Amino acid sequence: MNHPVSYQIRVRGRLGRTIRAALPALRAEEHGEDTLLVGVLADQAALHGVLTQIEALRLELVEVRRRPGEAPAAESR
Repeated sequence: MNHPVSYQIRVRGRLGRTIRAALPALRAEEHGEDTLLVGVLADQAALHGVLTQIEALRLELVEVRRRPGEAPAAESR
């Protein structure tokens, strides 16, 4: 069973408004000459979708980190 997981994805360079808008599920944070894209993704398929978008935008992928323990708690129904 897949659970939402928080990820930190580092790409080379600073991203403009248009490129940040193309990745709405992630918050962009500038760190030196790189940008960290941080957010919670539903599952590995969502992660692969984001990585495909990064490739399509011709961004240089530097690093992907899973941030355990930072995903939101499951809602009770």
